[in-house]
Amino acid sequence: MTGERRPPTPLSAAEFEAQEGVEDWRMVSEGVCAVFRTGSLAAGARFAARIAALDGVGPWNPDIDLRHDLATVRTVLVSAEGYGPSSQAVEMARAVSAVARDMGFEAVPSAVESVLLIIEAFDIPRVLPFWEAVFAYVRRLDSPEEDLIDPRGRQPAFWFEQLDAPRTERNTMHVACWVPPEDAEARVAAALAAGGTIVRDQFAPMWWTLADPEGNEVDVATSRNR
Repeated sequence: MTGERRPPTPLSAAEFEAQEGVEDWRMVSEGVCAVFRTGSLAAGARFAARIAALDGVGPWNPDIDLRHDLATVRTVLVSAEGYGPSSQAVEMARAVSAVARDMGFEAVPSAVESVLLIIEAFDIPRVLPFWEAVFAYVRRLDSPEEDLIDPRGRQPAFWFEQLDAPRTERNTMHVACWVPPEDAEARVAAALAAGGTIVRDQFAPMWWTLADPEGNEVDVATSRNR
């Protein structure tokens, strides 16, 4: 990366994926993410230190989650116009992957995952403040009327989906699990084999809505066709 400070240019998921040098990375939810096998927490800490020393590091660019043998790196453009990949994310992704290669760390794209919690509500303005208060979340800058995020960047985001009419059923929320596009159909197949059913698939490959044997729902979501 260079020392030049250029304003980041927003990119679509397809535009990001078309760039050279980002093969380790996958678009999930609003950001681009890569997982590297470090082998130990100590090695992961050294990896994080080298990433922190890269030019261009700043808020949300990137976030690093260290585990005993894996490092998850996520970068996202955050603005009032939108959350997602950017030209800056491309540069950061290339630089992080170069550090990983230099340290002998393998990328594990199949380990990339992001969770989004979906709450279906008839009166969103009445419901959203409750969840905002309970979780101490904040409203997303580009969609404050329907999205809440963890300001610490640790927990899943909430998206509030509009219902056409009040529901009488007890459960009106479900979970979304974002996965790399190439893994989505295998995830769906595994869930069906485990006793699940397809509720809606007309939006695939953007997402499939599945239900467990008792009717609890989950979306398997990808960046495709968005």
